Amino acid sequence: MIGVGASAGLGAALARRFAREGLHVVVAGRTRAKVEAVASEIRAQGGSAEALACDATRGDDVVRAFERAVAAGPLVLAVYNAGNNHIRPLLEMDDAFFEDVWRVCCFGGFLAGREAARRMLPPEADAATGGRTLLFTGATASIRARPPFTAFASAKAALRALAQGIAREFGPRGLHVAHVIIDGGIDGEQLNARFPQMKQSKGAEGMLQPDAIAEVYWQIHRQHPSTWSFELDLRPFKEAF
Repeated sequence: MIGVGASAGLGAALARRFAREGLHVVVAGRTRAKVEAVASEIRAQGGSAEALACDATRGDDVVRAFERAVAAGPLVLAVYNAGNNHIRPLLEMDDAFFEDVWRVCCFGGFLAGREAARRMLPPEADAATGGRTLLFTGATASIRARPPFTAFASAKAALRALAQGIAREFGPRGLHVAHVIIDGGIDGEQLNARFPQMKQSKGAEGMLQPDAIAEVYWQIHRQHPSTWSFELDLRPFKEAF
């Protein structure tokens, strides 16, 4: 589970949901205090979890995260949830800003996808049974670019293409790869801290709830191999699209 931040966020909600199903969860994110808090919360609720500080853009860190996961047992579910929705008009972007957005939103997804595939492909004889899932978190920007989100959109669109390529390469070999477009604001700590007025302006049920998103991720993992989804888009009922 790469891309876990505050307890009131999507990454933490995913980790809690998977742990409730009896999975041992490696809670990986950039801030050690945050991932340790989430892992402790899961253990306090009777689940199995360990925390790992991980920079998703560093190959060694990503390899270490997957090695820790397989040390606990077969890897059946992996999620790349890292992102950095930084806002800046094009003419105010320097090279480092654009590259940093790309590295987190796309390059890190490549590292996670490669390491997941190396460890999750079932034997040829078991390919039809499925049971192994790799999920990528997308955004509205995955399919639509608007300023001042140009850098973010270019990276998220690239992540979507990456996920599609992995799905087409390894789906026939029994690895279910899916991309989830989060089309709207998530009612979590990050967005509420940056834009506290958004929740009030959206009104009741105007933002996506992390636990509800996590339920969809789990249902994708549970899909029968004869009805796999590659992409789902999730949005509040009142969100225009």
